[in-house]
Amino acid sequence: MSANREQFGSRLGFVLAAAGSAVGIGNMVGFPVAATKNGGGAFLLIYTLFVIVICLPVMVAEMALGRSTQKDPLGAYNKLSDNATGWKIAGWLSIITPFMIAVFYLVITVWIFGYLTQAATGNLDSLADPNTFGTFINGPSIFGYMVVVLGIVYFILQGGVKEGIEKASKTLMPALFIMLVALVIFVLTLDNAFAGVKYYILPDFSAINASVVSAALGQAFFSLSLGMGIMITYGSYLGRENAVPGSAKLVAMTDTAVAFTAGLMILPAIFSFNPDTNTADLSDSSVGMIFTFLPKIFLALQTTIGYVGASAVASIFFLLVFFAAITSVVSIIEVPVAALMGEKQFSRKKALSTLSIVLIAMVIISATSFGMISFFTEFTQYAGATKSFFDIIVDVFYDTILPLNGLLVCIFVIYRWKKANFDAELEAGDPEYKGSFFEKYVNFSVGTFIPVILFLIFVNTVAIKFFGTSLIG
Repeated sequence: MSANREQFGSRLGFVLAAAGSAVGIGNMVGFPVAATKNGGGAFLLIYTLFVIVICLPVMVAEMALGRSTQKDPLGAYNKLSDNATGWKIAGWLSIITPFMIAVFYLVITVWIFGYLTQAATGNLDSLADPNTFGTFINGPSIFGYMVVVLGIVYFILQGGVKEGIEKASKTLMPALFIMLVALVIFVLTLDNAFAGVKYYILPDFSAINASVVSAALGQAFFSLSLGMGIMITYGSYLGRENAVPGSAKLVAMTDTAVAFTAGLMILPAIFSFNPDTNTADLSDSSVGMIFTFLPKIFLALQTTIGYVGASAVASIFFLLVFFAAITSVVSIIEVPVAALMGEKQFSRKKALSTLSIVLIAMVIISATSFGMISFFTEFTQYAGATKSFFDIIVDVFYDTILPLNGLLVCIFVIYRWKKANFDAELEAGDPEYKGSFFEKYVNFSVGTFIPVILFLIFVNTVAIKFFGTSLIG
């Protein structure tokens, strides 16, 4: 163990930081819409089962790797595999993946901050115009918003684990919860709101098919920040007196609760605006919902609470999503920062400065790949479609590599690190874990069916994204 390894100051700080990494844009918008379009309560049930049965054991495995080695993902793989070349590659994948995901996540965060600013300054009517989004993302103002967002992220990260990440999480996460609950209470007072609640919660088992099951698993896995190296890195900042299994459960519960509660905000608002809403017409994209659909919903509120009131509600919503995005971005970027500090012995300031140069260049390229610069907009072609630079990052690193990284973690923990060492690490700080049903289940699932499922997801994603065909019905 490194003598000067940074650590979280408390278990609460760790849980809030880890939950902050998991709670993101997908929780705020993507999850509620996915549930509504895929069977409502039936989707919620399947999602919850996947969180418990598949995602929680993977999260436990990632946290255990980090705490045992007190290292970033690359360092963890190297230490426990005696620098085996194959596992070194797995370690590098766990560093490169979050860095590239940070690129596209930062672009969306910049857009959110821009809309937050516009809503707060009284331009809600403009945001509700369906043509605004295309103009906005290709306008020069995004570079000004980019400077502010990058500055906020840098400020949090340069403070380190305890004074930066933990302190920010202890402020932003409670604020996020309070704003979310306040918006839910407000929305539920609107006319016809409970029609949206009914549609969201009541199960429609006839809508369940193989693609819906696959969507629920994908949503659960991606929502909990698995495969990004975040939980390995954050686990390395966790003291051995803290229980890993219990902490993982709290993170999973918090993330799921936020996603579910967000649905109690989004769907009632939509049904209040239009009682005859056809949920099949709702956008499958979180981006589409946030920037083109929901501003119209907020503007429609002016008939009951006035334009200023509608603008205030919209501002709170965008602030809520901005907080969720910032906590996720900070967690994602911390992974390569920790790698440079641990493997190259960089100071935190030097690691941040080095990464910032490359990150800023990549973010600018991605931000200009929506029509501003044609070369990046029409960067390549595959699966019968033209793909932008931004599309490639999402398709390769977010959609494809994450399940592969999760698969590699499972194989490594059970078959390279060995089950006995894995168990011993999890029993440290949690004596009740030894011999428990949860211990037996984690060992069995991580070593058997979870790797098979993640392998199938990986192969099917490759087939869909790069060959235009699905191997699952």
